[in-house]
Amino acid sequence: MTSQRTLNRLFVLHSWAGIVTGLLMFIVCFSGAVVVFKHEIDLWANPSLAKLPRSEKPASLDAVLTQLNTRFPGATVETIALPDAVNPNYFAFVRERGAPANTRTKVAMRSDTGTVVGPVDSQLGQYLRMLHVFLFFGPRWIVGFLGAAMLVLIATGIVIHRKILAELFTQRWGRSFRVVMSDLHKSAGIWGLGFHILIAATGAWMGLAPLFEQGYKYITTSSTEAAATKPARKTAGDAAAQVPMQSLDALYATAQHAVPGLEARYVSLRRWGTRTAQAGFTGNLNGHLASTARVDVNAATGVPRKVHDPRTAGFWSLVNGLMEPLHFGDFGGLALKWLYFILGMTPAFLSISGTLIWLDARQQRRREAEAEAAQSPAASGIAAAG
Repeated sequence: MTSQRTLNRLFVLHSWAGIVTGLLMFIVCFSGAVVVFKHEIDLWANPSLAKLPRSEKPASLDAVLTQLNTRFPGATVETIALPDAVNPNYFAFVRERGAPANTRTKVAMRSDTGTVVGPVDSQLGQYLRMLHVFLFFGPRWIVGFLGAAMLVLIATGIVIHRKILAELFTQRWGRSFRVVMSDLHKSAGIWGLGFHILIAATGAWMGLAPLFEQGYKYITTSSTEAAATKPARKTAGDAAAQVPMQSLDALYATAQHAVPGLEARYVSLRRWGTRTAQAGFTGNLNGHLASTARVDVNAATGVPRKVHDPRTAGFWSLVNGLMEPLHFGDFGGLALKWLYFILGMTPAFLSISGTLIWLDARQQRRREAEAEAAQSPAASGIAAAG
């Protein structure tokens, strides 16, 4: 049985953890709920793209790359996004000649012919994702820390509100603002408890796990080992020499042979046209929940250089591959997205309601203190007169 003193301490921890992280928690949770519809938002913000035909047999990657090179001569094609269940088009990120190093142009192409439609006017969905994952410009560990803070809030909330089942249907509408808001706060927390644990745990994992992984590698890898594993430096001539590239479609077939069931969502091109050129194919696994499967292939020789299959890379790699689809809910169609959206709004509401409850309680204590202070001189005067 938890003592009252411990409960009071947990209540203080719960309150201050919510107040300190409340604003950022609201931003991350609200944007996370909305970003479930990232692709739908991008189509809504670019209505001309939604009208383009969807092809049952999309144009080849080679045709798409040829169209891009023809439309943007001298530009660097960095990434090609393939059509998916929501977006019927190809997209590409292109760095045009003379553009700043950090400037990319997002270009849309027809899926049936690969013909370039033009630059994408709005990337609202991507901006929302950047807000959710990085708070625009912050490192991802900040959002991971918020996930850990959310776990603390969940754990302390469960202990504080011990009569969970009794409070499932408790809503006292006729009482004070704080009582009504407190009942709503508890109900939202209880009804969405399982989802909140899932979102907090996966968010904390994706934000903080890379930090622990990098720290572990730094501690366990000595400078001697690092020097021994450092690849030989390529000369400028080797890197810049122009050589013929393998077919991009053939490279994709090689990647699918290396990782059976790979359904690429993105193709990244690095140092294209040189001996060290690579094509990276990143995507999902057909019939498998795990994401982040990737194959890097030497584009000049067609030989795979790096293969990441979460099904065979070990337990922790599989766990890591499950985090993103479980967190964003992009694996079960439109019905699951709506469920994630509705449940995803509840932690945003908890941030607001918790802050309002804390502010109302603070004002109530101030009013009581002022009333007590106002009564004390009068009480002292009455006692002196007597």
